[in-house]
Amino acid sequence: MKIIDKETIESILKYDKLIEALREIFQSSFTMPVRHHHFYQNAEGIENTLILMPSWTDNYIGIKQVVVAPENHRKNLPAIHALYTLLDAVTGKPLAQMDAAGLTSRRTACTSALAASYLARDDSKILLIVGGGKVAQHLVQAHSAVRAYDQILIWTRNESKGGDLVLNLQQAGFRNVVYADKLEEAVRRADVISCATLSHEPLINGEWIKAGTHLDLIGSHTPKTREVDDSAILKSSIFVDSRAGALHETGELAIPIATGVLDPASIKGDIKELCCGEIMGRSSSDEITLFKSAGLAIEDLAAALLVYRNVGEEMTSV
Repeated sequence: MKIIDKETIESILKYDKLIEALREIFQSSFTMPVRHHHFYQNAEGIENTLILMPSWTDNYIGIKQVVVAPENHRKNLPAIHALYTLLDAVTGKPLAQMDAAGLTSRRTACTSALAASYLARDDSKILLIVGGGKVAQHLVQAHSAVRAYDQILIWTRNESKGGDLVLNLQQAGFRNVVYADKLEEAVRRADVISCATLSHEPLINGEWIKAGTHLDLIGSHTPKTREVDDSAILKSSIFVDSRAGALHETGELAIPIATGVLDPASIKGDIKELCCGEIMGRSSSDEITLFKSAGLAIEDLAAALLVYRNVGEEMTSV
C-alpha cells in the first residue's frame, strides 16, 4: 500500500486536470451511499463533526474520514482534518492511504469551478471569494482554470488574514486579486460569488445580488449553518451536488425547507445531471443561479484515482 503525502498530492492535482477528472466520473457509473454524520462534544465542550464518506466503482473503493473542528482557528490549526483510503474493489486489497486535507480542498474548489462552467455567464468578469480559509486560495485557482476574470475580490471577517491571502495569490501570479473591505459593495459588483465559510448566520443578503449572478456555496456543512439568507435562495435557480446531501445537511436549504419557504421540488438538478447533459444549466443572462455543495464522496474518489495513477513508484509502501 502506498503512503502518499500532502506535497505529492498537491503536485499531481492540477486544477484543469482535476476538473476534467470530476466531469468524467460524474458521467460514469458509480455507487455512493449517504455519508455518515456523527456530531460529538469534545473534551473542551465544543461540538465537532465526524464524517465517513464511502464510494466505489467496479474497480475501486474509496473511504474518507473527516473531522470538522470549527474552533481550531483558536489553536492556529485547520478546521478540517481528513484521511483517505483507496482499495481494489475486486480483491479488497488496500492500494493507498493519503492525506485528504489537500485532496478535499482541491476537489471542493474544482467541483465548484465545474458547476460554474455550466451555471455562470460566459461573460463573467468579476469573481468574489467570501472567506479566507484554506479552500479560498484553491477556489481562485480552480475558477481561473475555467475562465479568465478581469478582477478577483477577496472578503474575510479578519482583514489581516484576507490581506495575507491576497498577497499570497499575487505572489503566485494572480495580479488581478484585490481585497474588498465592504462585503455588500463587493457582492453588488460580482458576477460569480463563491462562499467558503463556517458562518452560522447569513453573510449575504439576497437584495445585494444583481441579475445574472452565479452563487457558489460550499461552506456550510450542517443544518444549522448558512451563508446566504432566504431572499437569496428564493430569487435563485438552485442546483446541488446531490439532493440527498444538500437538502438535509446544509442550512441554506434545510432551514427554508423546514419553515416552508422553499419547496424541495423546485431544485433544478444536480451536478451529475449537468455533466451528463440531462438538464439545462443557465437558461438566460438575467437568471440568478445557485450551486449548493455539501461535498460528495465520489469527488474524493476521482481526485484519489488521479493521484494514484500518476504517483511515482518511489512512494513509500507498507
